[in-house]
Amino acid sequence: MNTSPKPTLFDYLHLHFLVIIWGFTAILGKLINADLSRVSLTFFRTLLAAIGLALVLTLRKEWKKVAPQDRNKMLGVGVIMGVHWLTFFASAHVSSASVCLAGMSTTSLFTALLEPLFSRKQVRPLEILMSLLVMLGLYLIFRFEFDQSWGLGLALISSLLAALFTIANSRFVKTHPALVITFYEMSGATMGMFLGLVGIGMVSGLTQAQVVPQSMDWLWLGILASVCTVYAYSAGVHLLKKMSPFTLNLTINLEPVYGMALAYFILNERMTAGFYAGTGVILLTVILYPILNSRFSKG
Repeated sequence: MNTSPKPTLFDYLHLHFLVIIWGFTAILGKLINADLSRVSLTFFRTLLAAIGLALVLTLRKEWKKVAPQDRNKMLGVGVIMGVHWLTFFASAHVSSASVCLAGMSTTSLFTALLEPLFSRKQVRPLEILMSLLVMLGLYLIFRFEFDQSWGLGLALISSLLAALFTIANSRFVKTHPALVITFYEMSGATMGMFLGLVGIGMVSGLTQAQVVPQSMDWLWLGILASVCTVYAYSAGVHLLKKMSPFTLNLTINLEPVYGMALAYFILNERMTAGFYAGTGVILLTVILYPILNSRFSKG
């Protein structure tokens, strides 16, 4: 019998607030110096986040002992998370912030397909249907933004990785505090990006501008680390105690909608009618899912 607490209205509102923050992440990626390597950007983001989480855990005295096996798994998931952010920022770098965020809308489809493989649950037809609707929205976007296909492809890879670490976190959160999970994952991501920087430096070499953030970059990185990472991801992991990974990721499909609005006002990005139609389909899917899910569950 499932004894997990059910999400409240506040939980859903909180989740939407987190999605707005995540939508702002791509904007910050565009504001940071274009010469800075995306690997370096991700490295400093996760490093600052790991330091911030360590300080929070110390001040709150919330350090919990984690078995070596679980710790290693969290570090490994952190590497996946680091590559997710790397491809995410790379997508925003080579295309528009809006297209990058639209590509992330496929996370629910990947979650619906992958979660049964890890949890031994049956694939739910409703989740596949909702995910296909998301894909329809993505098709409309891709059809009218074909010149940004490279950025969209990177976003799809990032989306797949996001589905993987969300499923993993839904297991971790059953036995470990959200802040502790996020700390180890940020640490794993930092180590992964550091090795990436070393590898790239050895193969092709990197200039100082590509490795060291400029003055204003530190401000944006600070916001990325504290608000968009420490707060948002810890809160997101905590919500997995009440919500399924699919529900979480389906709501995150609103990220391109919120991000598009932010990009419009902050970056003055103007997109095609097809893009707006596609994001409209995604928004409709997010609204319909909890209604249909409740009806089918009762049936």
